[in-house]
Amino acid sequence: MAGGSVTNTIRGLAEGFGVSCGLLGAYGDDEQGRLLVTNMSLSGVDVSRLRKKKGAATGRCVCLVDASSGGRTMRPCFSNAATIRADELTREDFRGSKWLVVRFGMFSLGVTKAAIKIAKQEGLSVSMDLASFETVRDHRKSLVALLESGDIDLCFANEDEARELVRNAAAADPYDDHGQLTGAALAFMGEKCKWAVVTLGPNGCVAKRGAEIGE
Repeated sequence: MAGGSVTNTIRGLAEGFGVSCGLLGAYGDDEQGRLLVTNMSLSGVDVSRLRKKKGAATGRCVCLVDASSGGRTMRPCFSNAATIRADELTREDFRGSKWLVVRFGMFSLGVTKAAIKIAKQEGLSVSMDLASFETVRDHRKSLVALLESGDIDLCFANEDEARELVRNAAAADPYDDHGQLTGAALAFMGEKCKWAVVTLGPNGCVAKRGAEIGE
């Protein structure tokens, strides 16, 4: 499940806070793959669960950043990208861990569901981020089904993803204020998960656990 948000989180936890972390996924037999493995290893991340795929390219992503606002857009390329299959996952990959960190995405949804299933069998908690507002908008039904499964313990969303999650459901109310949409999304995620977090860019975040809400 090595991907931008997941890998950044794992690397930050390992290098910045000394948390024992590892990556589970695949990389290509190319320069980018070797660079990924080297950089993660130097940051203290366990890469022993990564599978090298001969003949495949390591997944790549173009990051476009607005110089004035700092806003960013990610455009990943999955063409011929190395991927791990659901049938390659084993309980040993998860044994001894406390958390599984995944991102929601239709391209890898089957693998993600398989990983979550095994993780739960091994007693892990599951954290998921919502990837992008476009993914939430285009695949909301699959996302809601995953949230309603009860297997997601902690859910992260940025403001755009949060608003997209509840925009249609809340339209009849109506929620035409961004703050109200964000609050509605936090409440929605909080009903499905033990913890829910909506990140607010430079303004920090708002989190919910049960009836408790903190900023």
